[in-house]
Amino acid sequence: MKEVFRQTQLYTFLLYCERYQLNKKVLDCGAGGDLPPLAIFKEQGYETFGIEISDEQIRRSKEFEEKYHMNLNIKKGNMMNIPFEDEVFSYVYSYNSIFHMSKDDIRKVLEEICRVLKKGGLTFVNFASINDDRATIGEKVREGEYLQEELGEKILHSYFDINEAEEYFKGFKVIYKENRIRSGYRRDGLKIQKGYIDYILEKI
Repeated sequence: MKEVFRQTQLYTFLLYCERYQLNKKVLDCGAGGDLPPLAIFKEQGYETFGIEISDEQIRRSKEFEEKYHMNLNIKKGNMMNIPFEDEVFSYVYSYNSIFHMSKDDIRKVLEEICRVLKKGGLTFVNFASINDDRATIGEKVREGEYLQEELGEKILHSYFDINEAEEYFKGFKVIYKENRIRSGYRRDGLKIQKGYIDYILEKI
C-alpha cells in the first residue's frame, strides 16, 4: 500500500497501542471514507472493525478495500449504540467524528466506547475547540453548538473549551492530551485557524 494518510494523530495513538501490548483488536467509530485509517492498523497486524452511519462513506471505504485487497470489517452502525458486546476491544478510536454531534450525544458516545472497551484498554477521541476560527459561525443551536454549511448541507458542530470534555470521561483516566492549533484553508481558499483537543484515555 502506498497511500499517505492524513490522520496523523492516529500514528501517535498507534504508538501507545503498541506500548500497551494488549490483544490487537481495534474499533473505529466513524470508519468510512476514501482513506479509512483502519488500514494503518491492519498493516500492523491488528484485527480491525469499523462502524459508519453514512452509506456514501461506507461505499468509499469499500472501494479502498477492493483496491488494496484488504478487509477492514466496516459496517453500518451508530456510535451512540455500538453494535458489539461489552469489553470486546483493546483499542477504540473516533477521529474527527464526534464533534459533528450534540454535546449530550457525545456524552452517550463516550459511555458506549467505555462499555465496549476492555479494562486497561485505550481510546483516542478528539474535539473541535473554541480556538477554531469557525467556533461561533452559523446558526446557534445550544451553547457551543452551531449548524454550519458543508457541501451544501447544514451540519452540527460542537466546540469545546480546553477542559470541558473531561467531564465526560467517567471510567477513564487521561494519559495523553494535546491542545492542537494549526493553520488551514477553507474550500474557497481563505486561510483559517483550526483548533482541536486530542485525548488518549485508558479505561480504569
